[in-house]
Amino acid sequence: MKHTLSVLFENEFNAIPRIVGLFSGRGYSIDSISIGAAEEAGLTRATITTIGEEQVIEQIAKQLNKLVDVIKVVDLTFEPFVERELALVKVHSTPATRPEIVQIVDIFRAKIIDISTKTMTVEITGKEDKVDAAIGMLRPFGIREIARTGAVALKREFQGQA
Repeated sequence: MKHTLSVLFENEFNAIPRIVGLFSGRGYSIDSISIGAAEEAGLTRATITTIGEEQVIEQIAKQLNKLVDVIKVVDLTFEPFVERELALVKVHSTPATRPEIVQIVDIFRAKIIDISTKTMTVEITGKEDKVDAAIGMLRPFGIREIARTGAVALKREFQGQA
């Protein structure tokens, strides 16, 4: 089962390798990891997606919480949360194919962020399946390069009527 973990930690020397090491030490791979500054200076948030048994992921979360630098670990998998991924896709284009590419970009609410005589670079944001679908639609034109962030996620706070 896919799990999404949010890890808040103080980004001290070797903090990231220790966090990642807990997964590899248990034989689990990380599907994606996105790391960036958090809400307070000196704090960093990592969003980690992995596939594994609930008990093992729960054990990893407990061990993550024991690390000195880690402040909070939340398994968002069973809670309402918002999740986004960013992909930059450089696709081959010609004057004849540009209108079709623009139409696909519009359908996926993506953006064209760069254009040259031979390529267009598209920015796609959304859940992983949306990003995958957009890339799949662009693939027949010839993809030159792809850069993806992996998921970032936060727990959804509002869960009912106001």
